[in-house]
Amino acid sequence: MKVKVQTLDAKTGGDIDLNDEIFGVEPRADILHRVVTWQLINRRGPARAARERSDVARTGKKFGRQKGGGTARHGDRRAPIFVGGGKAHGPRARVFTSSLNKKIRALGLKMALSSKAKDGKLVVIDNLDVKEGKTKALHTQLGKLGFGKTALVIDGDALNVSFAHASANLQSVNLMPAMGANVYDIMRHETLVLTRAAVEKLEARFNG
Repeated sequence: MKVKVQTLDAKTGGDIDLNDEIFGVEPRADILHRVVTWQLINRRGPARAARERSDVARTGKKFGRQKGGGTARHGDRRAPIFVGGGKAHGPRARVFTSSLNKKIRALGLKMALSSKAKDGKLVVIDNLDVKEGKTKALHTQLGKLGFGKTALVIDGDALNVSFAHASANLQSVNLMPAMGANVYDIMRHETLVLTRAAVEKLEARFNG
């Protein structure tokens, strides 16, 4: 699969051959759904348990008479109705984890990349050099390129410092290294932008 390489100045920088085994896979909604669900489950933090009646450090001595005190009958101060008492039916400690076959995870990433290529939402950029790292300059350049409402920009091993500084205040643009490429972030952005270095790293990631 041949794709035109662009520059941030909206000029053509030649062509690049994309591996059809990575960027030409027919997407399947069920595979993408499984991988996204796996990601969202594993990103959840553990649930913190509340202290129940047996966990509260208060005396268990009966603090008042059974009758004649003019108040309700109580046994100890651990009861949930008292300030500082145990929580009634509180949340329990839970850890949210899920497992998914490594081959399915790799296939899901290939399908996510292929889905963007199939829909014409995959853009390959020669490099991410921004003059003086200015946000205003980058905003103007992106407007000419027409990346849509949201764009995920994936670079090589190291992020381009000037682009990272310039895009820090742009809510519509997210930047990550090739190692962090994942199905959820790719699918939730309208446009996927890859640098030449990112294409090399992604292809090496699957071939290696």
